[in-house]
Amino acid sequence: MVTIGNFIADGIRGKKYKEYPKDIQTGILLHRQIDTFTDAHPTVRKSTKRLHKNYGHYAGVIVDILYDHFLAKNWEQYSNIPFAEYIDDFYDTLEKHFEILPPRIQKMLPHMLADNWLLSYASIEGITKVLEGMNRRTKNRSQMNLAVNELEAFYKEFEAEFTSFFDELITFSKTKLAEIQSKQ
Repeated sequence: MVTIGNFIADGIRGKKYKEYPKDIQTGILLHRQIDTFTDAHPTVRKSTKRLHKNYGHYAGVIVDILYDHFLAKNWEQYSNIPFAEYIDDFYDTLEKHFEILPPRIQKMLPHMLADNWLLSYASIEGITKVLEGMNRRTKNRSQMNLAVNELEAFYKEFEAEFTSFFDELITFSKTKLAEIQSKQ
């Protein structure tokens, strides 16, 4: 349930998180801590700076997506559970708790499952589709779909930055999760 909270957190504003069960609250609060840590991290800022000229304030969103790609691609370095199995279990959890999901997530879930969005993050083709979808959501203002060009041109740099950052994020997340759980 913590993973559900983490997944839906961006759509839960202010104190609305208190309307959810404790485990989901934990996931939402952890996600907020991770966002704050990520946004201020010098390595993430380095990645974002590389994109800022072409994408302005969308650069941070793009970096999040690119980092998701590197996590998916290198999943076996971070988990003993195979990526496809983890995703299937996560999708099952979302379906079992469908009624608790915010309406926006409920509407999106069938598309997510049909196209297996999370598994697609492991490939450049999958990330291209994600960026195209995000660009459509901004009515083509963001031009995020073009960021795959920077991904390909600076692939090694982005991957090295992700790896450096993610090792720190794992430690940070474990500490914050323990803090949040101890206060509940």
